[in-house]
Amino acid sequence: MGETSEQAGGIDRADRVHEAEQDGEKLHEAGPDGEDVHAAGPDGEKTAQAARRRRLAAWWASERVMVRAPMDRPMGERLAALAADAGSVYDVDEQPDLYGDGIVAELERRVAALLGFPAAVFFPTGTMAQQVALRCWAGRTGNSTVALHPLAHPEVHEAGALSVVSGLRTVHPTKEPRLPTAGEIQDLAEPFGTLMLELPLRDAGFVLPSWDELVAAVDAARERDAVVHVDGARLWECAPHFGRPLAEIAGLADSVYVSFYKSLNGLSGAVLAGPPELVEEARVWRHRYGGQVFQQYPAALTALLGLERELPKLPSYVAHARVVATALAEGFAASAVPWFRVHPEPPHTHQFQVWLPYAPDVLNEAAVRQAEETKTALFRVWSAPAAGIRGLSFTEVTVAEPGLEWTAEEVRAAVEEFVTRVLEAHS
Repeated sequence: MGETSEQAGGIDRADRVHEAEQDGEKLHEAGPDGEDVHAAGPDGEKTAQAARRRRLAAWWASERVMVRAPMDRPMGERLAALAADAGSVYDVDEQPDLYGDGIVAELERRVAALLGFPAAVFFPTGTMAQQVALRCWAGRTGNSTVALHPLAHPEVHEAGALSVVSGLRTVHPTKEPRLPTAGEIQDLAEPFGTLMLELPLRDAGFVLPSWDELVAAVDAARERDAVVHVDGARLWECAPHFGRPLAEIAGLADSVYVSFYKSLNGLSGAVLAGPPELVEEARVWRHRYGGQVFQQYPAALTALLGLERELPKLPSYVAHARVVATALAEGFAASAVPWFRVHPEPPHTHQFQVWLPYAPDVLNEAAVRQAEETKTALFRVWSAPAAGIRGLSFTEVTVAEPGLEWTAEEVRAAVEEFVTRVLEAHS
């Protein structure tokens, strides 16, 4: 059961919970039925903090997990690891970067080459990179309208920045929980200057089109004299689904943004790749937006480490995510739960959704108890969808290196243990 555009308001909270617990940025905590417990005042916030501390302690102590998020590690441990590993990807005896030179410029060159573009520019955040890209394209095309999905990141997670900060407006070729088709792009009732495609579309379940569908969508935008920008925050793990190298996928677009902290375990940061004239203009806007940071070498070093160490492993994560998803579905089908959904099945990347007909507090308690009592953390954070749907929750499953150790039988057994605790909490 993927989310629809009508659920967008609640997805912002859900996204922040999942981004926080899985991607490294804690912002909000979901309470029973998915409400923001911070809204309840100091007592609610204390409750949320206590719940998070308990959950983190359970994850840290777990011996079997699907993913070890970098944000789960103490600062000292991460700093020590960076100091030990940095010399393998860059000469750490060189002077640190100043306002984007040195190691930051080297990272830009490497990513541009990897994606098959002539130039690239580093940004402290992906939100800034994408805002700047779309603003620059609006100026170059003479059309400030951006066609994108209503579940795309700028629409759901950026507080209306496209219109408020950049003066852009958006139109939606489709409301279906998937990328727009060529026909939907061709039939859009009004002109647009840029088509933005989020690959994969995270809030619909990390979904991707087929290669032929993607090519057709891009061609349809070109026929309407529009440029194409790809939100590739998670582009790194798309290659197995398309059966194409990254440069060929990125090469369909006029510009691409990629993130370093989501799939590559970087500290932070993003790169916008495109034609030289766009990249140079983006550098000017980066400064205007406050992104001309004095030094960023820790983030750049972790990005280089991610490109060297994590990027080559992503195909194995994607392949095993399909094994895990199938085993999860088998486990729930054999259990006493009245309904479940694994979406998409099979997964398009190494991330996917699981839906169950219980409130988040029931499922989160069961997940934490399982981790505490068995040292197995099968699921992380469960959240409720919006639109007033109570008694229904979803979670995002990420299969990374620790997940490769799980056999299908072990996944099914863990589901059985999890469901036992769910039913106990629900009774």
